[in-house]
Amino acid sequence: MTWDTVELDTEDGITTITVDRPDRLNALNVATLEALDEALDEAEKRDTRALVVTGAGDDAFVAGADLAYMKDLGVQEAQEYSELGHRVMTKTETFPVPVIAAINGYAFGGGCELALAADMRVASERAVIGQVEVSVGIMPGWGGIQRLARLVDDEVARRLVYFAERIDAEDADQYGLVGDVVAHDQLDDHVHDLAAEIAAQPKYAIRAAKEAFTKVHRTHLDTGLDYEQRLWSGLFDTADQEEGMAAFVEDREPEWES
Repeated sequence: MTWDTVELDTEDGITTITVDRPDRLNALNVATLEALDEALDEAEKRDTRALVVTGAGDDAFVAGADLAYMKDLGVQEAQEYSELGHRVMTKTETFPVPVIAAINGYAFGGGCELALAADMRVASERAVIGQVEVSVGIMPGWGGIQRLARLVDDEVARRLVYFAERIDAEDADQYGLVGDVVAHDQLDDHVHDLAAEIAAQPKYAIRAAKEAFTKVHRTHLDTGLDYEQRLWSGLFDTADQEEGMAAFVEDREPEWES
């Protein structure tokens, strides 16, 4: 299967999914989310022993969701967009073998959420990471708050979201948001070595362990995800959302009403 904005490659039990929109910093529009959804299904059909998710080019992992598309959404349309994003993040999180996010650059908003859905995160020293949605008048809409608060210290998670902080790779490592930070030109090799080591482990033991981890981290999570999704969609009936996204698209500072 082929897609315009997603690449899929499998070799020696390692499947790599690459978001390929470098001209848009790999932002996740509807077509790309749908392609990711299908690529995850295809990866599961293959003899995948470890899955790597990354972004094309040297600048971005995934710079976020597509604000140019989102800025004019109504509540129902936002709900549908959120449902699609949640489906992809949940499918990533529950993929039957370990998933490694190779964070090779910017990972903001939906890109941070995609990384959070992985089992492990490895960052290039150039990586910059953040749940920045508040800066455009909304909040994380694809499970970012639920997963972030389960991964790092609660106050760290709150600060990252409330202040829309963008943190570098070293701070992300200190907070426990990533497991490794490596030189940019060593990222691919390092991630491949990790994936190869996983792929060499007993297949059924790894799958059982992954299922157990998935169960642990999804206990009582669905209620939070559903509530977060409805909160996010409801923000598309606010002046802050309209102004925040318009300002971003128009390359100006927002003028908040609230």
